Amino acid sequence: MNLKAALAICMVFVGCCSNVVFLEFVVKEDPGAGNLATFLQFLFIACIGFCTVGKFGTAKRNIPFKQYLLLVGFFWTSSVANNYAFDFNISMPLHMIFRAGSLMANMAMGVWILKKRYPVLKYLAIFMISAGIAICTIQSSGDVKAPRETHEDAAEEEKLKFIDWLWWCLGIGILTFALFVSARMGIFQESLYSKFGKHPWEALYYTHLLPLVFWLPTATNLTNHVSIALDTPVVDFLGFTLPRQVLWLILYVLTQGLCISAVYVLTTECASLVVTLTVTLRKFVSLIFSILYFKNPFTFGHWTGTLLVFIGTMIFTELLQKSIALFIPKGKKKVQ
Repeated sequence: MNLKAALAICMVFVGCCSNVVFLEFVVKEDPGAGNLATFLQFLFIACIGFCTVGKFGTAKRNIPFKQYLLLVGFFWTSSVANNYAFDFNISMPLHMIFRAGSLMANMAMGVWILKKRYPVLKYLAIFMISAGIAICTIQSSGDVKAPRETHEDAAEEEKLKFIDWLWWCLGIGILTFALFVSARMGIFQESLYSKFGKHPWEALYYTHLLPLVFWLPTATNLTNHVSIALDTPVVDFLGFTLPRQVLWLILYVLTQGLCISAVYVLTTECASLVVTLTVTLRKFVSLIFSILYFKNPFTFGHWTGTLLVFIGTMIFTELLQKSIALFIPKGKKKVQ
């Protein structure tokens, strides 16, 4: 493994894990800030891409503009829906486990749209992932509460708990919707690259630049959450005094850029086995940190579901078989 690949792996863990941490800080401070965080992330990557990929608007596109519009529709919808889910009493651990079910959605879309057929082992893996997500979702349904004060009246509190649970159900629906939109985007992206060639940096730039206009109808929502961010207590950071939520948003956006760049470099420098192993381990580390540091409720049922999701993921990507094969000595060839 060369130095560039090793550095990319380190940056995936540093950038992506810290990004999840800062996102959790953002939504802990303001559960409805997911839309603002997504907008700032898109704006930052679009600005960087305008200078590096777009060459200040002078670079020619390799993929037609109309194709990018379709890709952007999928990408923007899934990104906004994923971050909007936090506004519906969805915890960070459940959010991460749910998003780990992308393989299940990809396979379902592949069977439905592309009429693909898969080996029996992959169907087993998808069953494990689905069962794991279902177990974690059921476990989380018993501990749903919005960030509010407990009502003194018991009957009123029960009514509020039921309302909290209904909002949580809507959040689960949003996450499920985002999962399948993302899977559909993957299929469209695959067909796009097979036709026009792979241009990941260009795709990254345009999928973040073009959706910026979609936030115009949500301008009121954005300004409201900017006001909330500016009203948070001030903190000192590297000699600067900033509102705490503003600091979390800045760090979230910067680490998101680092995370995406590191993953793109990793895909160009390493084999798919190493990329899959790195991303899977990164998700697991992020989940463990979220549980321990933020004290998110996580029962034995959650651990069982998480284990099913990660083992299922490793089986589906053939990571488990390949990892085991690395430790099995190869038989010696017979001398003729």
